[in-house]
Amino acid sequence: MSSELTDLCRYPIVQAPMAGGTSGPQLAGAVAEAGGLGFLAAGYKTADGMYNEIKQLRRLTSGPFGVNLFMPQPALADPSAVEVYRHQLAGEAAWYETPLGDPDSSGDDGYEAKVAILLDDPVPVVSFTFGCPTRDTLDAFARAGTHTIVTVTSAEEAQSAQWAGADTVCVQGVEAGGHQSTHRDDPQLDQTGTGLLSLVAQVRETVQIPIVATGGLMRGSQIAAVLAAGADAAQLGTAFLVCPESGAHLLHKQALTNPLFVRTELTRAFSGRPARGLVNRFVREHGPYAPAAYPQVHYVTSGLRQAAAKAGDAQGMALWAGQGHRMARELPAGELIELLAAELEAARAALSMRSPR
Repeated sequence: MSSELTDLCRYPIVQAPMAGGTSGPQLAGAVAEAGGLGFLAAGYKTADGMYNEIKQLRRLTSGPFGVNLFMPQPALADPSAVEVYRHQLAGEAAWYETPLGDPDSSGDDGYEAKVAILLDDPVPVVSFTFGCPTRDTLDAFARAGTHTIVTVTSAEEAQSAQWAGADTVCVQGVEAGGHQSTHRDDPQLDQTGTGLLSLVAQVRETVQIPIVATGGLMRGSQIAAVLAAGADAAQLGTAFLVCPESGAHLLHKQALTNPLFVRTELTRAFSGRPARGLVNRFVREHGPYAPAAYPQVHYVTSGLRQAAAKAGDAQGMALWAGQGHRMARELPAGELIELLAAELEAARAALSMRSPR
């Protein structure tokens, strides 16, 4: 790992910032205490809500941690396409006895207010999803002593992040659960993502800044593989989703290893942006018709997802999961960090034994 990242955590293991309540203070604190880099997900939270969680996390650990922000999204959605999708979801609203949400809710996720708080009261790391901040913003974080990470899905995005002044790029392979963090949402590129190992190698040859690799990683041996491919650290999300400290809904945790859910798929059904989740009834029925309209579709379906969870119906929930979801291990986050670190060292030792002398 680079010296700056080495100073942040004992192991090259980062807990992914999973929005929607999964990555809260309890999970991030447990990871930080065990020697990994824990992350709070500020997406879909108010600026005050984010700050309150930071204060909670600081009471749980003295270790370093990160906060993830969603970049504001351009107003590119076709209102008529969103309205057609709303009509299609009318049956869901009747079934769950809940109204559809307002698609015209804020599209900037309180970004400027969150940046202001994080500059006024700095945290060790801030990462960005769905785009790259301006150089002025990244320079301001550098002056505050905050390490910045920009999530990318291509070598071109990684190069742009380096030019803008990011300290590190988080390289996201198509295997990753949850939203694909493309900087430009182009429907013509749906289902065309690059696998993590190939992408890490491409980015390593393109930029000189450190790389965090993420996408489908569940075992220490996989961490060893991405480090060998050129990454400086590995970020895992689905692996931590089933931990008791995770804020994910119990049905979501159980679904990861439930034989009813046999595969994942990239879908726009719940948010209007490509996101990998377990294929359930909602994805099958609505995925093919969901428009490219984020965050409008997210707001439209928000009440439906909450109602499905309240009703105990996993078939109507957004069950985000990476391709390695069947390998999930229900362990406390600290124990999982220690196990991953042990597996990593074992994989490195085995590789060393096989190397020609």
